[in-house]
Amino acid sequence: MTNFVLVHGAWHGGWCYKRVARLLRRAGHEVFTPTLTGLGERAHLMNASVSLDTHIDDVLGVLRCEELSDVVLCGHSYGGMVISGVVEKAADKLRTLVYLDAFVPENGQSLFDLLPPEGADAMRAEARQNGGGYKVAPLRAAYFNVNAADAAWVDAMCVKHPLACFEQKLVLTGARDRVPRRVYILASGWDSASFPPFAERFERDPTWRVCRIACGHDVMLDRPEELADALAAAAS
Repeated sequence: MTNFVLVHGAWHGGWCYKRVARLLRRAGHEVFTPTLTGLGERAHLMNASVSLDTHIDDVLGVLRCEELSDVVLCGHSYGGMVISGVVEKAADKLRTLVYLDAFVPENGQSLFDLLPPEGADAMRAEARQNGGGYKVAPLRAAYFNVNAADAAWVDAMCVKHPLACFEQKLVLTGARDRVPRRVYILASGWDSASFPPFAERFERDPTWRVCRIACGHDVMLDRPEELADALAAAAS
């Protein structure tokens, strides 16, 4: 049995992992899919003070209160920022880090530092115009090439995301390098400028393992069986 903690990306919630969690539990694993503050079923907690630190604390709280160790910690997309902060305070509890089509920041970087400037500017403008200055509306599922059967559902489920989470810079000390296993999973079935460079970089690093799944950005919805298999392999 392995303990999996699966962290969703921007605008999503723990709901997006339900298929993968079901598959992993059938295989005998423990699976936790926390929803970050202000998102999913916790959207009522959204406020201007929610930051990347808030979301890091959300996941640290799961590790502490569920008394978890030897964990496979997976972060999707923006969730890569979250797990990068978590490992700084809980590296000793982790067996494997999995970045799922995710941002992998270096010390002093924010998510906006990893986007083209025009993308960050557009999100800030959207928050000013439609989100009270602190909330960013979700991008449409079609942008991420979500499969046709799930696209309308994803658009209905996604909610606005706190702008501060994208602007906060992380202080990293290299704790990520102390986790025994590090895996990058690239979704190769959509047109992304952000994530292929991470996969290409880690393919040159023998301390990382890289795999590709041919689907859109929401791998857990497009290819739940393949993702469950990849996560199980990451644990072994």
